[in-house]
Amino acid sequence: MRRLLILVLSGTLVALAASFASAASLRTDHPIIGTWKIELPDASCHEIYHIRRDGTMVVTSAEEISESEFTISDRPGAKGFYKWVDRVTKDNGKKDCSGEITEAGHAATNFVLFNPSQDQFVICEDDSGEACIGPFIRQKGNDT
Repeated sequence: MRRLLILVLSGTLVALAASFASAASLRTDHPIIGTWKIELPDASCHEIYHIRRDGTMVVTSAEEISESEFTISDRPGAKGFYKWVDRVTKDNGKKDCSGEITEAGHAATNFVLFNPSQDQFVICEDDSGEACIGPFIRQKGNDT
């Protein structure tokens, strides 16, 4: 009986932890919500990020189409960066702009810094602003 109770409690804790780890809705005016485009420096490829208020997004990159769940801080930290944690939930298995294939389950933590008008941002490895990619440019008329 005790073993059964431990198994039931363990299963409940796992389910509870999974529900906390899933995507959460953002405030309606969060600057990350919308459609964003980044182009490779040589203009040979681009990525489109459709970032939704419900904490999910769809990314197209070359032949790849992936879906993710994410959390992002509600407000920027002291250095102006938003902390962004993203987990790929689905991928079509095709190559992205860098020639890589992203597998479902891949998770990453990055830091986002917006320009003053919030129509562009960069994604950085940390909040130092030294290792970043971008700019991601807001696409007009494609808010999600």
